Amino acid sequence: MAENSYEAMFILDSNRYAREAADMTGKIAKQIEKLGGGVLVNRLWDERRMAYPIGGQRKGTYWLVYFKVDSSKLAELNEQLQRQEGVLRHLVLKVDARIIDTLVAHASSPEQKPAPIAQPGARDRDDYGQGGGGGGGRPPRHRQEAGV
Repeated sequence: MAENSYEAMFILDSNRYAREAADMTGKIAKQIEKLGGGVLVNRLWDERRMAYPIGGQRKGTYWLVYFKVDSSKLAELNEQLQRQEGVLRHLVLKVDARIIDTLVAHASSPEQKPAPIAQPGARDRDDYGQGGGGGGGRPPRHRQEAGV
């Protein structure tokens, strides 16, 4: 089979990552290399509060990895990652060969903060302080006094 490039995002247990960061991330790289693949770049992406608890954890450490591995080994890799302690969730996507160099260069660049995620309930306000939609953007009506 052909060797393809992949992007993987891991949500790691934040408490465990704080104690054993090098060990946790090193195990991910070792699993890829054990299957004949190679890590192109891996890095901390962010630590965030999750929308819902996973395994009793409310915060997750997001770890980004770009790697190459034979496509026939991907199912085995996914199976191993699901059993790894400290990995709450992971997602592996195939990356088009035409853009892998750009993605790796971007991920290798000095520490960058990801774009902020909109918080629930936070909405853009129009000029009249109205939340988006529904109000049509008109100012509030004032009660008219009788006889004026």
